[in-house]
Amino acid sequence: MMKLIFAALLLTSPFLFSQELEKSISKKDSIETLSEVIITTDAIIGSKFKAKNKAGSTYFISPKELKTFNYDDVSRILRTVPGINIQEEEGFGLRPNIGMRGTSPDRSSKITLMEDGVLIAPAPYSAPAAYYFPTVNRMQSFEILKGGSQIQYGPYTTGGAINMVSTQIPNGFKARVVASIGSFNTKKTYLNIGDEQKNFGYVLEYNNRNSDGFKKIDNSSKNTGFQGNDYVAKFRINTDADAKVFQSLTAKIQYSEDFANETYLGLTEADYSRSPYRRYVGSNEDYIDTEHKQIMLTHFIKPSQNFSITTKAYKNDFARNWYKLDALKLGTTKVGINAILTNPTTYNAEYLALTGAGNTIDNALLVKANNRIYEAKGIQSVANYNFQTANVKHDIDFGFRYHEDFEDRFQWVDGYAIQNGVMNRTSTGTPGTDENRITKAEALAAHVLYNITYEKFTFSPGIRYENINFRALNYGTSDISRSGTNLVKGNNHIDVWIPGMGILYKINEDYNLFTSVHKGFSPPGAKVGEDAENSINSELGFRFRKNAFYGELICYYNDFSNLQGADNMSGGGSGTGDLFNAGAAIVKGIEFLATYEILNDPMNGFKIPISLSYTLTDTKLKSDFNSPIWGNVTRGDEIPYIAKNQFSLSAALETAKFNIAISGKYQDAFRTLAGNGTIPSQNKVNNNFIVDVSAKYHLTKKVSLMSNIINLLDKKYLVSRVPAGLRPGMPFNVNVGIMAQF
Repeated sequence: MMKLIFAALLLTSPFLFSQELEKSISKKDSIETLSEVIITTDAIIGSKFKAKNKAGSTYFISPKELKTFNYDDVSRILRTVPGINIQEEEGFGLRPNIGMRGTSPDRSSKITLMEDGVLIAPAPYSAPAAYYFPTVNRMQSFEILKGGSQIQYGPYTTGGAINMVSTQIPNGFKARVVASIGSFNTKKTYLNIGDEQKNFGYVLEYNNRNSDGFKKIDNSSKNTGFQGNDYVAKFRINTDADAKVFQSLTAKIQYSEDFANETYLGLTEADYSRSPYRRYVGSNEDYIDTEHKQIMLTHFIKPSQNFSITTKAYKNDFARNWYKLDALKLGTTKVGINAILTNPTTYNAEYLALTGAGNTIDNALLVKANNRIYEAKGIQSVANYNFQTANVKHDIDFGFRYHEDFEDRFQWVDGYAIQNGVMNRTSTGTPGTDENRITKAEALAAHVLYNITYEKFTFSPGIRYENINFRALNYGTSDISRSGTNLVKGNNHIDVWIPGMGILYKINEDYNLFTSVHKGFSPPGAKVGEDAENSINSELGFRFRKNAFYGELICYYNDFSNLQGADNMSGGGSGTGDLFNAGAAIVKGIEFLATYEILNDPMNGFKIPISLSYTLTDTKLKSDFNSPIWGNVTRGDEIPYIAKNQFSLSAALETAKFNIAISGKYQDAFRTLAGNGTIPSQNKVNNNFIVDVSAKYHLTKKVSLMSNIINLLDKKYLVSRVPAGLRPGMPFNVNVGIMAQF
């Protein structure tokens, strides 16, 4: 009954979003010639102008910026955004690890991820680890919110939120083709076609990506690459633009399938030094197979010029099986792959077995089918009302969301042996005999944000409410029919108020100051005793523009009363997914971004912009405890997997006929276990500086040739020591292609 009441409220209640999405104008670039502004219900910020006038840290990556390098790896797209921590894994960015302002980057599970304003992680509340991530080269823009500007977009409000705006229905007939081929037999094809009539519009997209990968498995002809297909269709019907009450209804349908010969098995220190792109024969059978479906309906109504309501109903289904080597059992003792690669001398027999150095007994290699199904569905409605009294402007956002999600683990283990350097299956496990449990979450969220502008000041008080119920059903590995004979239940509940306040002072058209303070929150899990993450986060920023020089400087301070970690296998843990309480902590930092246009001659079509971004992140744990993934923590230790210093440099030459751009990203060394002082070599990922280059040549106004080079200097660099062993970054990689628009 409560669900029906809340659903009815949501369908009829006001909620936010009719945002303006800024699109770039480019006379010569065949990529896209667009009108400057369109109306979309999928954007949060919508333009660089709006981002620069928020009472909180925000960043907008425009369509033009995305097309500079034509990246399909979100790790590289976000490399210029201050305050973001990226932990690379397989080199292609298929399952990115993103953290913001000191939150753990592991599987991007500590930030709010959205596509078109809707939560997009497989199960955002019950299992937020992002084993699914949208195909990024079908995105039109990226919106990043940090500080007090993010409290509308929970449940994760500590580090920040990222909204990816997918390709919008065009305002007239348009078709686009992008095709490329590159190193490692990498091929990419993207097609879209769309049109808009008076009362109807549509866009259709197809995206194919495949590669052989850049690693080589011992004694095997199998590649280490991936293949994927992504299909999207959007259809919109609407009233006449000049109708007394304008309304539109948009249906979005998305389907994707991906298969990758990817592994959790890395390399030992010695083997990495000799051959960083090697893979052991013990990983020969590893793969991940995924399928994602989304259906979303968006209703927009504008009863008056200053009042609008956007309602979205959505359902995301995700299924995946990551079939991968988990442990070895040569006698009576099972040893996990992380322990073997961390201590190859102690576990020398197991190390020799997984490298194929000798023959093994049957079932010596245990390959786990991490088979899981996810579902997330809900309905959200946001209203925006703005008005003016005397010389005071009022802008109010009010919204609700009812959301349900679950993760269903139904896993098994197969046995393998290695004979004459070849891996063969020797036993087949029964589904459900390794893990057999379901975790569910139901959440009701609401928020109010009130922007009041008086002369040069804008005040933005806001509050968010989250009411979350978790339920765990563990059927046990002996009840594969799920009769409930040995069912173990778990429940957890939290309801929390998340306040925030921002102030913007507009000194003049070129300079503004802002500050914000808000409560940081991350939900607990279903296990009793798991506490929510709580912090008080504050920031102070200055934005400037002087002729061709513009940018921003932000200082922030996050004071945690309870920091939260997770025992995920992807982070080097056992894979239970259980959360642990890390106690008090401090994260503080500086974020700086500046762009200078050395030359901007629109009459002759010349432009030379250069940009610099810098991030300082200083962390300190304030409690003693033993962590399943951070090691033995002592008060004063730093949080692992967070680089203290990062900076990026980019420069471009843009002309009427061709464009050239170069980008370099530096990342400090970081530790893989908590500690302080000098980082021990066995717990260290060294610093790196990676340079990428892109170029375009415009054959006509509609057709362009393109090329990009990843890791121009062919640096061999370490990116991680988890999930198990050392992992390299992407080597030198060239892609060439063609793009056309009609």
